[in-house]
Amino acid sequence: MFSSTNIYEVVHYNEGFRMILKKYNGSIPNGDRGRRKSKFILKERSQANGLKALGQHLCKNTAEVQELTTANVHSIAYTLSRNQTVVVQYTRDEETDMFQVGRSPESQIDFIVMDTVPNAKTSDELNILQSTISRFACRIVVQRKPPYTAKIYAAGFDSSKNIFLGEKAIKWRNEKNEIDGVTTNGILLMHMDCGKFNSGARPTKWKEISVGGRVFDLSEGRLKFNYQSAVKYFIFYQTRRLLEIELEQLNSTKPQCPVGLNTLVIKTVSPPSNFDGQIPFVYVSCGHVHGNHDWGVKEELKRECPLCRTIGSYIPITMGIEPSFYISCSDSTTTHCFQPCGHITSESTALHWSKIKVPLGCRGLKSICPFCSTALSEVKPFVKLIFQDSMPYNIKQ
Repeated sequence: MFSSTNIYEVVHYNEGFRMILKKYNGSIPNGDRGRRKSKFILKERSQANGLKALGQHLCKNTAEVQELTTANVHSIAYTLSRNQTVVVQYTRDEETDMFQVGRSPESQIDFIVMDTVPNAKTSDELNILQSTISRFACRIVVQRKPPYTAKIYAAGFDSSKNIFLGEKAIKWRNEKNEIDGVTTNGILLMHMDCGKFNSGARPTKWKEISVGGRVFDLSEGRLKFNYQSAVKYFIFYQTRRLLEIELEQLNSTKPQCPVGLNTLVIKTVSPPSNFDGQIPFVYVSCGHVHGNHDWGVKEELKRECPLCRTIGSYIPITMGIEPSFYISCSDSTTTHCFQPCGHITSESTALHWSKIKVPLGCRGLKSICPFCSTALSEVKPFVKLIFQDSMPYNIKQ
């Protein structure tokens, strides 16, 4: 699990703390319900449930471990070897609220986060054999008083109030002789160099969050110890209604297919597999927008544009409707699209996300579409859209 999956907008805690999950274009398949949503609001709890470390114990046998971990307190067990386990016990902290995030449907999880399968349209399509998100992935702890500081910790407590790090998990002791470690799937975090979410921001190195809440540089050896301070979060002001209004304005111009002369309608949901004539497509090589037709078919997934004769991919396009992923309110939101998924967005948004590299399974760091998590083309990650009424007059004949 990595935090580019989560874009945060921070407001005063008594007004709510919002967490938006990347990879979802405004909602999850089959709708947002209960603890499974594309956006979460963290509000101050009626009663504090935060935790703070009480003390650590070195156990030399399983009986000692069981005695400490079955007590009616929260605990984290770090297994060093078969005969050595360090158990850290926790007590209630009346000054903080704790929210847990993970894949598990158990009641201990406040916000359920599932793996995202690109282009999945149903819950069944979201099921995968191996997940990169832990059942109890992380904890978010927020101060109940100003400045409402929020901090992320790797791993979450299960129904027995325990966290277990196995013998093979990476563990160490810090300068205060306190034990710490990281989880198997890990909690990764990255923020912009200027601390702001705009077109001029550049990505920095990925960091990893430990179970104790420390932040480390992520390197090829997974960890390069370098203690960091708390990160700043992104602030954004776009709204879904503004995106819908601009899309309505584009559709009201009745863009036409230059070949079929039929009116194209851009929608906010992915088109069905049986494309109709109103669904717009774009030639990736040149950016000309057409309808669904069979003109210029060269080979599988390759078409010749009838206007400029360039040959390339031909993909359907749909609106990127999640406002939290947009960078600026000053430029048009319907001028570009990501490639190869076809999600329409603004130029500044396309430029920004095409520069952001995120961990993508065994394929290393890749740029992905924030609306669907599809890996972007390394050659041409986004395309400038050219509709018929805005075509230049010097098109090749």
